[in-house]
Amino acid sequence: MVEIDDTFEKLTFKKDKFLATKRAKPSDRIETYGPHIVRLPKEAVPEYLKLTPYQQFCWRTMGPIVKSKEVSDEELENALLQAHMKIRAEEYIAYVWMSTVIATIVGIVAGIFIGPVLRMFFNLGIFMYFIGLMIAVFLPVMVYFFLKSGPGMTAKARGKKIDKKLPDAMSFIAAMSSADVNIDLIFKELSKQPIYGEVREEAEWITRDTELLGIDILTAMQRAADRTPSESFRDFIQGVITTSSSGGELKPYFTSKLKGYQDSRKLIVQQKMETLGMMAESFVTVVVAFPLFLIVIMAIMALMGGMGGGDPIPMLYGIIGIMIPGAQVGFIVVIWMINQD
Repeated sequence: MVEIDDTFEKLTFKKDKFLATKRAKPSDRIETYGPHIVRLPKEAVPEYLKLTPYQQFCWRTMGPIVKSKEVSDEELENALLQAHMKIRAEEYIAYVWMSTVIATIVGIVAGIFIGPVLRMFFNLGIFMYFIGLMIAVFLPVMVYFFLKSGPGMTAKARGKKIDKKLPDAMSFIAAMSSADVNIDLIFKELSKQPIYGEVREEAEWITRDTELLGIDILTAMQRAADRTPSESFRDFIQGVITTSSSGGELKPYFTSKLKGYQDSRKLIVQQKMETLGMMAESFVTVVVAFPLFLIVIMAIMALMGGMGGGDPIPMLYGIIGIMIPGAQVGFIVVIWMINQD
């Protein structure tokens, strides 16, 4: 019979109403550490890794070739792990290879038929065959490199999201630590807070390693530091490991990291405000003042006959209908991208 580790259930509230843990007695400890039974929440079901129908087709078709050649890509495995993409490296390689083969066939067919189509509308001579060859070559190359770099791009995007939420999560961690909560329980509680986004997922993996796989908290944090795509989160975890291993206190460390993240956030906000101020001045100059001056100058030149006898009305329509709205849309996109970063 497997004994259930109920250490996490032995909680109590002190008089000042903060959460603390009791020390486990020798009789309460399990003799053999390792994977053990954990009570899951009611109606919880396991999450299975399931490929899409197209990925299943790619694995059935190209999987035997990948396995026979024993293809391995450590960089791809790390990228898939950091991106939290629920697919094995061998399956993803088969997916990339099969997609490249399909893109090659499509590119060759498009390259063959592009010549007669161009001949119907344009007389480009030998140049149209060059266009067909470029399509046949570049389409599979673009598909291969786009899919191969997909996990790395996803991991990099996750790293940015972690960096964005890390200062807020650090406030939660520092508050829990000030209440003398153990570090494993801090990450467990953090994993229940969806407001912290990708940081919550990193905490979920740490809690999974400690509670389901029976790994000690320092080893679980080291594994989290190795697989996270965020340099800031990795630096934070390494600091926790070093401080705990050297016998230091975590409270001052969490407080100093919180202050550092707050100072960094203030600097980033200040830089963004300066950038937005510069964008506002540029908007007034480029989108508001310049088109008005241009319209006035063109109208005066037309009245004085300085337009060479041409009609200025189409050009004025182009400025009012194309130039001004296009500049406004461009500024909106740039400001939106700045705010997203």
